[in-house]
Amino acid sequence: MARLFGTDGVRGVANQDLTAELALDLSVAAAHVLGEAGAFGHRQPTALVARDPRASGEFLEAAVCAGLASAGVDVLRVGVIPTPAAAYLVNEYRTDLGVMLSASHNPMPDNGIKFFSRGGVKLPDDLEDAIEQRMGEPWARPIGDKVGRIRYTPQAVDTYVDHLVRSLRQQDTLKGLKIVLDTANGASFHTASAAFTAQGAEVIAIHDQPDGLNINDRCGSTHPEKLQAKVVEVGADMGLAFDGDADRCLAVDHEGTIVDGDHIIAILALALQEDHRLASNTVVATIMSNLGLIIAMREHDIHVDQTKVGDRYVLESMNANGFSLGGEQSGHVIMSEFATTGDGVLTGLHLAARVARTGKTLKELASVMTRLPQALINVRGVDKLRAGIDPDVNKAVADANQKLGDTGRVVLRPSGTEPVVRVMVEASTQEEADQLCSELAETVKASLAL
Repeated sequence: MARLFGTDGVRGVANQDLTAELALDLSVAAAHVLGEAGAFGHRQPTALVARDPRASGEFLEAAVCAGLASAGVDVLRVGVIPTPAAAYLVNEYRTDLGVMLSASHNPMPDNGIKFFSRGGVKLPDDLEDAIEQRMGEPWARPIGDKVGRIRYTPQAVDTYVDHLVRSLRQQDTLKGLKIVLDTANGASFHTASAAFTAQGAEVIAIHDQPDGLNINDRCGSTHPEKLQAKVVEVGADMGLAFDGDADRCLAVDHEGTIVDGDHIIAILALALQEDHRLASNTVVATIMSNLGLIIAMREHDIHVDQTKVGDRYVLESMNANGFSLGGEQSGHVIMSEFATTGDGVLTGLHLAARVARTGKTLKELASVMTRLPQALINVRGVDKLRAGIDPDVNKAVADANQKLGDTGRVVLRPSGTEPVVRVMVEASTQEEADQLCSELAETVKASLAL
């Protein structure tokens, strides 16, 4: 039987895979497991429950609140806020547990349930497994004054926005900057504009009218085309695109060119290094980050610690080593001084502050890194388990890397969810990247065929 929890909580099509019954059972089981793990101490425990604007979040929120309260947990219901806001508020309000209902950048029919433990950090795998095993088991129901109470906490939005603004230096101001914000009709529709306006920016917001059905619908960080056009149309200094739960951010310069997560990491790394706040002079990125990032950081004596693909692995490295900055090409950037997870609005604020502070355009700042041409082919119907041990494949990879030398690289990565091997090649020219990637894909297909 497949594990219920994935790399980012429990996800599925709402009311089909992720039902109200499942949400209630998960919440009850979480209350019991965390209580037995000593997370609640000897007092009435409290949980914070948040969601993005998806229509299904309304009934799932009700189910989660009902499950927690029936298990004797008091609930702070904070409504629609970003995932990083939920993580921050769990710590700020000192609750014992947090629940975020969101499927991030996924389409509207999907939804998800993510748990945070005390401090606003993701639950470790062993506790998630324990919650899954506990579901459906008999339990003693509290009665009378032992049942949990549910109350709405509307001031949570202002508390989070204040935190975003305070993360900037006192002298930082965005006055004089015109910024277009694409909130993907998602959870940052109110928080993003509030934070940037508070810092003096002239804000033009698009896709900021969520109706429960339009989240991520041809907008936000996965579809930045309209943002690019709007920035050029209104003559803005820059644009920022968030996803449905606002844990990632992509940027657009004044010419409408995308500035991706690798470029954002490079810009913020130099800013932190300048302020002597880049812990161990290191940033964390995944093996799929562009080689141009590694080269750019090397030129500024900054080490890049590369992890497996997935923000959870970036965060693991940061927590284990005390690093202050990490992220992915997708725009999921973690600034651990201020957040326990990726925070798109926080990232965007600090990026804009760097533009204002230096007097340079975003295009000029992004030029610190030259993106190497990249080619990617997904080879399907192969035995991915042999990808790292087949002699013919290994020889082909070694020959390609030798040919590329310091001007490129090869990444061969088995998919975690399907019989696919991803072949990625970076080279000094797009033609060379395409050719080598195609040749390697043919070798993988022939050598690993099922």
